Amino acid sequence: MVNAITREISPRFAECELTHIERIPIDLTIARAQHCEYIKVLQELGCNVIELPAEPDLPDSVFVEDTAIILPEVAVITRPGADSRKPETESIVRALTPLIDLVHVHAPATVDGGDVLVLGKRIYVGLSTRSNSEAIQQLNALLGGFGYSVTGVELHNCLHLKSAVTRVDGQTLLINQNYVDLAGFENFDFIEVDPSEPDAANCLPIAGSIIFPIAFPKTRARLEERGHNVVTVDVSELAKAEGAVTCCSLIVD
Repeated sequence: MVNAITREISPRFAECELTHIERIPIDLTIARAQHCEYIKVLQELGCNVIELPAEPDLPDSVFVEDTAIILPEVAVITRPGADSRKPETESIVRALTPLIDLVHVHAPATVDGGDVLVLGKRIYVGLSTRSNSEAIQQLNALLGGFGYSVTGVELHNCLHLKSAVTRVDGQTLLINQNYVDLAGFENFDFIEVDPSEPDAANCLPIAGSIIFPIAFPKTRARLEERGHNVVTVDVSELAKAEGAVTCCSLIVD
């Protein structure tokens, strides 16, 4: 059984951190309804969803992906780059402890899980406003014994590495090459986002299907043309907080 950890949306969600987009009003009722539909899709795809209660004083805390890096052998508890988000890891430690062994990143390292792309034994970390080179050094030290190598990746005009590239399957990446250099991902096949949908590179593969935002039909068509079963969700209110489909869950096999 695949476990998916999620967290209810904070009542202060509209106060979220923003880096690359302008603040526009968020309808909290719609955001919560969209989040409920996202959870429903996870359940329909066979996940055991562990729903954590909202953190009233942590506006971004629905984006649980940023608090941990989940590997088959161990989970790394991160140290988020935004100071307002650092307390989010406390409840995630409690949720993950029964499921998997834990290790921790420490100051001065900062790293958001959204900046971390795991491709087999190679781990890529986006060098962003949230994740730094010290984190790469610590991750190599923590994970080298498990056979992992961790490499930094330069980003352009996007919040996280997973804003630019995500895994579709074991051989294929969904990518916006204007946000990240293709040369960093040799030996993989690429599906490039439609040029009119620059923010469409974030997808979540679960149980042979791909969870994907309904807002990007042209890129969805590219995924389907390659034989992938795409399940769409509306995350338009979450996107106003720079969120996407990978952000809202931690997947623990």
